[in-house]
Amino acid sequence: MAKSINVVTMGCSKNLVDSELFLSQMAANGYKVVHDGEIADARTVAINTCGFILDAKEESINTILEFVEAKSRGEIDKIFVFGCLTERYKDDLLREIPEVDGFYGKFQVKKMVEDLKAEYRMSLSHQRYQTTPAHYAYLKISEGCNRQCSYCAIPRMTGKHQSISMDDLVNEATALAEKGVKELLVIAQDLSFYGIDLYKEQKLAELTQKLAAIPGIEWIKLHYAYPTKFPYDLLPVMRENENIASYLDIALQHCSDKVLKLMRRNITKAETIALIRRIREEVQGIHLRTTLLVGHPGETEADFEELKEFVREMRFERLGVFPYSHEEDTYAGETYDDNIPQEVKQARAEEIMAIQQEIALEINRKKIGTIMKVVIDREEEDYFIGRTEFDSPEVDGEVLISGKRVTIGAYYQVKITDAEEFDLYGEIV
Repeated sequence: MAKSINVVTMGCSKNLVDSELFLSQMAANGYKVVHDGEIADARTVAINTCGFILDAKEESINTILEFVEAKSRGEIDKIFVFGCLTERYKDDLLREIPEVDGFYGKFQVKKMVEDLKAEYRMSLSHQRYQTTPAHYAYLKISEGCNRQCSYCAIPRMTGKHQSISMDDLVNEATALAEKGVKELLVIAQDLSFYGIDLYKEQKLAELTQKLAAIPGIEWIKLHYAYPTKFPYDLLPVMRENENIASYLDIALQHCSDKVLKLMRRNITKAETIALIRRIREEVQGIHLRTTLLVGHPGETEADFEELKEFVREMRFERLGVFPYSHEEDTYAGETYDDNIPQEVKQARAEEIMAIQQEIALEINRKKIGTIMKVVIDREEEDYFIGRTEFDSPEVDGEVLISGKRVTIGAYYQVKITDAEEFDLYGEIV
């Protein structure tokens, strides 16, 4: 156990990719590596933190303190902390939690590897120690963000948008496919901006076309497009390639022109509606996932009522909603008063989700009796659990399949027999 390390990942799938890159370096140096293990699994622990909003920060800090207590009991020897929280609050953490053996920013993995008396190998800079099930993996195509949304501290933590070259991404995706990955979950803070810094023009469509040509890739799903200056040349690529899922994650945040301006989103309600309609027209049957933010400073009851009507009218297939979190180092945090009580924010979020549950149930019920392509993710006590092309892991619904045994990671034709708000039930055809 002396040369073992447990990497604990907090936050989003982009962080997970960073953890996988770090795990790859440590495994190449002869370490036994564990991901999200128990305290007893390794004598050294590295915690990849999230610093996005208050809840995420608290979860990261509580996790650090849990391992500090384990260290005080002699159950582990070393604790290293890196990621977004340390990028944002490194000096505070050094002062408040001196028991940690090293704090590193989001982009200091090389130094952390070297401080662990290991060799950082540039040849592995795009090679991953996969922590997801063997049949799917995340592919991060850029880092950072050039947008200036009022509520978001991510640009302060990650810096300006930096696209990864298409050649490197195709090589990484090809290596994943050769290992058995069949589903690529393409992620970035801002997919829409991809390529502008490297190639002086938007290149998401070209990159997606190249990824679709990789042998063995059954599904490609795109996450976190930005609505302003959306790359419309992506839509024919999605329509014409069978292995690009009819699924798009595009965070809209709000519909009120006043609130969108306060949020600094650089888009109007009319432009947003036109965008949604064009996407649905050009990619028939597409399922749109979006995220909304309620309780932003200045959001009135009238603005909220407008948002509710927008949700009813647009009928998003997938939707999440978050109460506004007043964050330092953001435009909103420095400029606006956090003038909406937390209980009002939470009530608004719950009201939006209640509307969405009704919409989701209606959409799912229309799938009863249809036959859908489903990938099998895992087995539970009474069901095999799978997903359609319209569902991504962790964030979307699932298909619960009863009957004959199936193979994890394989694709099947499934007849949908029943539906709930977010999950479907089916049987293998």
